[in-house]
Amino acid sequence: MALRDAVSSVLDDARTDLERLVRIPSIWADPAHADDTRRSAEAVAELARAAGAADVSVISAGGGAPAVVAHWPAPEGQPTVLLYAHHDVQPTGGDELWTTPPFEPAERDGRLYGRGAADDKAGVMTHIATLRAYDGRPPVGVTLFIEGEEESGSPTLTTLLVEHREALACDVIVIADSSNPSVDVPALTTSLRGLVDVVVEVSMLERPAHSGVFGGPLGDALTALCHTLASLHDESGEVAVPGLVHGEAPADGPDISEAQLRSDAAVLDGVKLLGDGTVLGRMAHKPAVAVLGIDAPRVADASNVLLPRARAFVSMRLAPGDDAAKAQLALSRHLEENVPWGAQVTVTPGSGTAEPFTISTVGGPFDVARAAFADAYGNDVVEYGIGGSIPFIAEFARAFPGAAVLVTGVGDPASRWHGIDESLHLGMFGRAVLAEALLLEGLVR
Repeated sequence: MALRDAVSSVLDDARTDLERLVRIPSIWADPAHADDTRRSAEAVAELARAAGAADVSVISAGGGAPAVVAHWPAPEGQPTVLLYAHHDVQPTGGDELWTTPPFEPAERDGRLYGRGAADDKAGVMTHIATLRAYDGRPPVGVTLFIEGEEESGSPTLTTLLVEHREALACDVIVIADSSNPSVDVPALTTSLRGLVDVVVEVSMLERPAHSGVFGGPLGDALTALCHTLASLHDESGEVAVPGLVHGEAPADGPDISEAQLRSDAAVLDGVKLLGDGTVLGRMAHKPAVAVLGIDAPRVADASNVLLPRARAFVSMRLAPGDDAAKAQLALSRHLEENVPWGAQVTVTPGSGTAEPFTISTVGGPFDVARAAFADAYGNDVVEYGIGGSIPFIAEFARAFPGAAVLVTGVGDPASRWHGIDESLHLGMFGRAVLAEALLLEGLVR
């Protein structure tokens, strides 16, 4: 009861500090916000100092974003837990599309709206609030590691882990950057899909040609590109790229209904879901491919000419068990082999690569986590795979092979991570803090 009371006593201030963090537009992917991201890192560092850290450092590597490392040394004989989150955020997707300004936190119906309110400044404040509940004296050692470029693919994380290996050494890693199936049901993420991308460019002419004079015998590059992109799926919507791994969700595992998915993702009436199998199986255990951008004239700028060239950005999620390099090659070959009319094609591999990852949840720390989270949420823990990609998890597993990796989260299907009107359920935030506090208590030897 004392720990529950302590957690309750810190939640109001934690929510206030979360709002302060949300007001900082730490979009590291946008060079215009580089200073904001540095300001965000300093704000997190100050929160760590105020929470009783013995030492706090703001670090970076190779021109990368600033990260924060802070330590609460382990009492004699106790393990050290590394608490991870990230303070950088996604671009807004258009400020004018939000109900309220994305960097002005606003509460509506028990949810806090704002970019980063869930992903992942809620993770940052979950860790800070947990440490405050212990008055800066947690029962185990704690290393706080708050990254600043996760939304850019963590390009310098490997270097940070090498250069600061001793400072980050730990026995258990808690990554607060995933989600729960609902606001009152906690989850441990057991697998993540991988990610590869390419840019495909199709060329048919040396220069634009009049569509009336030459149209008919001559095609245009944009139409050829559309044919090529259409070949990525079969008639049912399954990914048609040969050579990819296609998995299935465990038969006895959880699932979500089609109605729930349609509601969570705001699917329009009449739009059919792609592929077959369970909904969660399609989301977490099968590949998915999407065209995320096309370079072509806007409709308002169109004229009666045949376009000489067009290009697209293609992103593909990989099922657990696949290999990113092989999958990227398979995607490139498929695009090259499905360009019509003898058009020339160039496929350039992108840099957004992440290996799929599967986590074993066998062992003492996982048993402790299941008990702690069930106690805090009042419901048993669900263990399932998610469709997203978190490249750094594999990096941590390689850097600290003896550490148990617990992937938790402070989001739910309504959080709209990366989308318009991102939000955090405030009741779930309180349960997440209590769960983490109970986890630290349970890890005492």
